[in-house]
Amino acid sequence: MSTVEELIERSRAAQQKFEFATQEQVDAAAKAICKSIYDNAERLGKLAVVDSRMGKVEDKISKCRAKSSLIWEDLKDKKSVGIIGKDEAKRLYKVAKPMGVVASIIPSTNPVVTPMSNAAFALKTRNSIIFAPHPRGIQCCHECVKLFREALKGLGFPEDLVLEVDEVSMENSNKLMQMADVIVATGGMGMVKAAYSSGKPAYGVGQGNVQCIVDSDADIKKAAADIVLGRGFDYGLICLGEQTAYIPAEKFDEFLEAFRAAGAYYVDDPKEVDIVRKGLFPEAGGPISRKVVGLSPAKIAEIIGLPGVPEDARVLAVRGTKPGRGDDLNREKMCPVINIIPYEGSFEDAVNMALINLDYEGKGHSVAVHSNTPEHVEYAALHCPVSRLIVNQPAGTTGGGSPTNGFTATTTLGCGSWGNNSFSGNFTYKLLMNLTRVGYPLDQSYLPDPAKAWED
Repeated sequence: MSTVEELIERSRAAQQKFEFATQEQVDAAAKAICKSIYDNAERLGKLAVVDSRMGKVEDKISKCRAKSSLIWEDLKDKKSVGIIGKDEAKRLYKVAKPMGVVASIIPSTNPVVTPMSNAAFALKTRNSIIFAPHPRGIQCCHECVKLFREALKGLGFPEDLVLEVDEVSMENSNKLMQMADVIVATGGMGMVKAAYSSGKPAYGVGQGNVQCIVDSDADIKKAAADIVLGRGFDYGLICLGEQTAYIPAEKFDEFLEAFRAAGAYYVDDPKEVDIVRKGLFPEAGGPISRKVVGLSPAKIAEIIGLPGVPEDARVLAVRGTKPGRGDDLNREKMCPVINIIPYEGSFEDAVNMALINLDYEGKGHSVAVHSNTPEHVEYAALHCPVSRLIVNQPAGTTGGGSPTNGFTATTTLGCGSWGNNSFSGNFTYKLLMNLTRVGYPLDQSYLPDPAKAWED
């Protein structure tokens, strides 16, 4: 069993051997990482549910296949070695350099695809990487590292480019972050805060609480189906899953019909809504109950004492009243439960309701909008303090990159300064490169005549 100090030493030695790898070599390494997950998706998807005791097997398998394919598709043919860009007009060019040893903190919610994503990004940029898994993801991490090292060995690269912390503890995770060159922290806010407090450059994520606004001109049937898909995927573990949906009052009955047809079980009796509220958040304002995280709607209902929820329900929906503090159902719920609030008035009124909830929790993450009015989409984009605005798609399955949109494929989602993060957007390999900028003198100075500089 290696100490963190020994792991850092081994990782740094491997990285120094890989530091001057060619573009073809780093691409081969990144491809092999992604392909190893794709080829073992069924086994790893099942293991992820057993190891974490959360989530849905079919969705874990689907995620392994989809994310591995999407991330490699996004990485291939991208320059990350040598001169990666030239500005002939300014006689300036950029040279990519590695950062060194990457510390990667892995969450229990994504114990397979997050190691894959971060390893592919790290190797694409000639870094090495060391994983610190969550206690409920140790076996997944171990299997991933085993596959990655076998793939690297087959290509003739140092196996120690990928390592894992042998003994999982907060102490070792903190030590790893303090000794590495850069940190990618995906997980709870405590771990993210520790990453930003480590004294090393860090990329951490913010808390999710995705608000979903349905416009009066939206395709109601499609919007309802998209929301069920996004919220129900992997039993609600995805931070991009829709948390509260605002539905036009005049379309509410139509929406409920389509919502139920798509697999949602809807609760509007105040007593039953309160059962859900207290079942998820036993202490008002406190953390979500660990008993319900990442479970099916039927299993959640059984645990909290809510009768009538069928085994095949994909989402458990509750009738909300108003957004904001004072109702825990307006917060992030890491299970397939969604809050539904009908709204009177304009689209702008619905945006204002979403803003109230974002101010409560989840500022900086994402908003979903279902609308056929570009001006309304633009209004939401201008007014919502989020890093992603997902339009006419299931947020839970597309905001992290999808064949249906142009978002960068990733497993780590930045929330900007709104979410106390150092970046806003989808984490990618570009954030693991140092750049040397080379500047030649211009043929002619661009500094204007001082006497004319301030003329209109």
